[in-house]
Amino acid sequence: MNAPEHEDLVLRIQRELMDGMEEELELEIEDRDVALLLDQGEGEAPALERQSRQHYFRELFRLQGELVKLQDWVAHERRRVVILFEGRDAAGKGGVIKRITQRLNPRVCRVVALPAPNDRERTQWYFQRYTAHLPAAGEMVLFDRSWYNRAGVERVMGFCSDEEYEEFFRSAPEFERMLVRSGIVLIKYWFSITDDEQHLRFLSRIHDPLKQWKLSPMDLESRRRWEGYTRAKEIMLERTHIPEAPWWVVHAVDKKRARLNCISHLLSQFDYQEIERAPIALPARVRNPDYLRQPVPASMFVPEVF
Repeated sequence: MNAPEHEDLVLRIQRELMDGMEEELELEIEDRDVALLLDQGEGEAPALERQSRQHYFRELFRLQGELVKLQDWVAHERRRVVILFEGRDAAGKGGVIKRITQRLNPRVCRVVALPAPNDRERTQWYFQRYTAHLPAAGEMVLFDRSWYNRAGVERVMGFCSDEEYEEFFRSAPEFERMLVRSGIVLIKYWFSITDDEQHLRFLSRIHDPLKQWKLSPMDLESRRRWEGYTRAKEIMLERTHIPEAPWWVVHAVDKKRARLNCISHLLSQFDYQEIERAPIALPARVRNPDYLRQPVPASMFVPEVF
């Protein structure tokens, strides 16, 4: 790698790290005041970059408002919704899941991210451990990776036999048709990134102490087997793209655009309506003359270091 290429790579990693810090700020902000997110001082960010960031946050907050309406509608209509998020490591699945669930009620919308199966689960029907997490009426379940592990990592890493692999492709479409016939809305997303972009995001994680935990030995091995994962993905999409539960591919090289596009598309899959809420009146506190608040021992308080 020559000097200009190295300098460009360092600059891109720095931008990726800055994006990560913006994401943390984004997840903390509650007042929707976009101006606060842009107050970086005169000349610190090009005008077009500031405008792009402003547009992103405004659209994100608008879409999250629509997600709240969708949540209320799902609960009111007692719908059952399952959304699968698949893609390569560092493709941005977790990021969009965070933005979807950030403002929602965890009793209505929950995330399922299962670890590798244990010894007992490996002897069960393959789909059994996933069915336990399917939604009841009025619930949305987001799978951060799903039963498609068998078509991806298990196939590429040799964790399943050829017979188990073929049986998956015989069973998965029928399993999903059964879910849809039962009344479940099933939506499947594949987050697509380039070889170069995954390389950049892995380097960013290596240089970010707060994100190094995201890099497992399996992630690093998946980097080496990029072409094997590509072939596995192509076969998976070809054999499980069915009318009842089609795949939707999200261009995810630009993380912010991917989030907005995915959330916008998700909302378009429902003919939802805003549910009118009854007016809320805060009741007056009851005050009893004989009530006496008991003092709390000083030793029980958390030290006020800050």
